[in-house]
Amino acid sequence: MTDRTARIVRDTLETQISVEINLDGSGNASFDTGVPFLEHMIDQIARHGLIDLNVKATGDNAIDDHHTVEDIGITIGQAVAEAIGDKKGIARYGYAYVPLDEALSRVVLDLSGRPGLEYHVPFTRARVGQFDVDLCREFFQGFVNHAGVTLHIDNLRGVNSHHQAETVFKAFGRALRMAVTFDARMSGVLPSTKGAL
Repeated sequence: MTDRTARIVRDTLETQISVEINLDGSGNASFDTGVPFLEHMIDQIARHGLIDLNVKATGDNAIDDHHTVEDIGITIGQAVAEAIGDKKGIARYGYAYVPLDEALSRVVLDLSGRPGLEYHVPFTRARVGQFDVDLCREFFQGFVNHAGVTLHIDNLRGVNSHHQAETVFKAFGRALRMAVTFDARMSGVLPSTKGAL
């Protein structure tokens, strides 16, 4: 099996982001982003996806967290795209349902090469602590645009916004893990009738 790792650095006037990823890791993660709730959520991706993930970010958080959160999503998307490589032999599709107490979310994704996001998360309040929950969508939009992924996210029920968000990120990690897994029956084969992804 090839080494499925990547290191991406994104440097703009608004943010400076670095991401290191290993798709075949064990869920080890470290973060230094200045956005604690986002770190808690990305940790769910790493642990439930069994992805090693290191994220460092500085940004214009004095304004708000928007640019930092969006650009972290973009950079993780770029890292996933690079680490996956040519996609030969992978499952391609992934899905997961994840509950947390009263909350339940479903995430389905396709490593299609076509960015698309269907996001339906009716948060019951606008903030978790200081974190604006609208930024969850910005994170995933940045990710799909740069990973080339079709992603459907549905929070099916929930009362506590923290629980709603956490089920989304856990389910995303598990769906991504399924999609990037090698299928022995597809060894060396691109999972597409078009011959391209």
